[in-house]
Amino acid sequence: MSKTEHMADLFTIGELAADFALSPRAIRFYEDQGLLAPERVGVQRVYTKRDRARLQLILRGKRLGFSLADIREFLDLYDADRTKHRQMSMTLQRTRARITDLEQQLEDITITLAELRDMEAEIAVYTRGAPPDGEAVPKTSPCKTTVIKTTVKRTEA
Repeated sequence: MSKTEHMADLFTIGELAADFALSPRAIRFYEDQGLLAPERVGVQRVYTKRDRARLQLILRGKRLGFSLADIREFLDLYDADRTKHRQMSMTLQRTRARITDLEQQLEDITITLAELRDMEAEIAVYTRGAPPDGEAVPKTSPCKTTVIKTTVKRTEA
């Protein structure tokens, strides 16, 4: 491989940052965490195609909600296990756990949204007949909460 071909396979921190819409500081953070290990040409960091692929995997893992520790483990296994069996087995296990977590979060969010929509509807009905600002609100309001004063402005129906 000629020097020109080798240089075409190298990227500066600025090039990687622009390609992935990251700040150079974010890339240096991944270096500090041991996820990237650029070469040096003089004082300048240069990244190989391997570093670029690792950065892509790091960002994908983050987007999918994996921790940096999980991502490091995925990358370390990739380097250590040439058969990829251990890497794929662990990735499958962590992926299934992540799916379970997200499904639970989705259920929790669905329940919370339903409660908020109910509350919104109750408040909307109640505010149509709300007393003027500062007046006491009856303790038996349709909102199922005890309110001492209201700052809700009366809306016209």
